Amino acid sequence: MSSYGGIASLHSSSIARFPKAALENKPTIVAPPNFKPPTPKRFGVRGDRILDIVGASLSLFFRLGTGVFVSGYSASLVSKDLIPPDQYALQFAGLTVKESSKLGPRPEKPIEIYEFESCPFCRKVREIVTVLDIDVLYYPCPANGPNFRPQAVRLGGKKQFPYMVDPNTGVAMYESDDIIKYLVNKYGDGQVPLLLSLGLLTTLTEGFAMIGRLGRGQSYTPAKMPPEPLTIWAYEGSPFCKVVREVLVELELPHIQRSCARGSPKRQDLYARVGHFQVPYLEDPNTGVQMFESAEIVDYLKATYAL
Repeated sequence: MSSYGGIASLHSSSIARFPKAALENKPTIVAPPNFKPPTPKRFGVRGDRILDIVGASLSLFFRLGTGVFVSGYSASLVSKDLIPPDQYALQFAGLTVKESSKLGPRPEKPIEIYEFESCPFCRKVREIVTVLDIDVLYYPCPANGPNFRPQAVRLGGKKQFPYMVDPNTGVAMYESDDIIKYLVNKYGDGQVPLLLSLGLLTTLTEGFAMIGRLGRGQSYTPAKMPPEPLTIWAYEGSPFCKVVREVLVELELPHIQRSCARGSPKRQDLYARVGHFQVPYLEDPNTGVQMFESAEIVDYLKATYAL
């Protein structure tokens, strides 16, 4: 498991931010009738979702892979015999790749960020979250969302996103560049990655990165408010993770993202838990459902939470 102080601390942090009305009127959340999580298929794309994944993949070109690797990433080819059977390692074309990273201090409690998927400034912050390999409690703020967008305005005083709250230090702030600098100084090596430090060029390429999914993850779809935040194992550079996060935002479902890009030690955490590594991986404490496969996760979220 991660360095956080357990699920209880995650949930207590989230409850402190939940709208009062949502806490007082907790809906009953149940999985769809006869629901059965699918068997994970490595590198498989469901036929009706091919265009979604292709569109989400354009960001890799415009952002040159930012959000795919953690800080200090390195890789080397090793003999398969050098990797214990209970350890995660990338297997590709008969080769075994050993990956490592150099990470900074770990926050005890997850950083809290109010944002929405289709905002280029929010994407900048999501990329540094991936690079630093820190887990974040996201409060989605789609247009016309009735819960967390108004709450962010009450907390910070402005209708501006992203808005970050660090419960470990009491620091709260707007402005994506300021948030990035704060996070790298507090939880990294103090150096902002080049592709996140180019000012207007960074912002422009962040916007171009969203062309393939224009408008997705922006507008609110009426949904039930979950009593507890969902957990998604994911990282910003993955197109499969992106299509799931779009729906989490549109349904305004608060979620803990356990970042696990290339080089993340949390890849081993997930491997040890389920005997397999693949993302996105959803854990819904409200129904007990745990599942892989992005297309099926999207269907599950809509069937379970959309009104």
